[in-house]
Amino acid sequence: MIEMKVAAIVVNAASHTPMILLKDSSERRALPIYIGQDQAETILKALEGRRPPRPLTHDLIANLLYDCNIDLERVIIHSLNDDIFYAVLCININGVKKEIDCRPSDAVAVAIRTDSPIWVLEEVIADASIPVDSDADNAEREAFKEFVSDLSPDQLIKKGGYKEQR
Repeated sequence: MIEMKVAAIVVNAASHTPMILLKDSSERRALPIYIGQDQAETILKALEGRRPPRPLTHDLIANLLYDCNIDLERVIIHSLNDDIFYAVLCININGVKKEIDCRPSDAVAVAIRTDSPIWVLEEVIADASIPVDSDADNAEREAFKEFVSDLSPDQLIKKGGYKEQR
């Protein structure tokens, strides 16, 4: 799993649909997740530190967790099926750990309000993330090409742990 942070709430220019943009700590990969307008607004308010005069749903959940002494250890975005992301709230109630199924937008909204980490499974990042730092990706590609160009087929076979067949 890779810990990610909310980098921004952005709007897809073509569809005018809001997205959460999560980035890893190296800021080389970004994970865009489409969300509804209401979820975008509540996440944006939390990011900006704006508190409503009365608690909204995510504020209520954060208040319940705090008042009932329930620790939100982390949220995990764990899968992507048919273009739908799935997440869980990982809570600890007096030493008993539970995972509560939820939408990623709700998980992120609650995580921001409780200052809890957001984790994403590597498989999800591999399937759905986009490169952010193309210069770093190009540098890695060039370094790999240079490394491979200096190897002979015999060295590749030996480094791979294979024996030559005769």
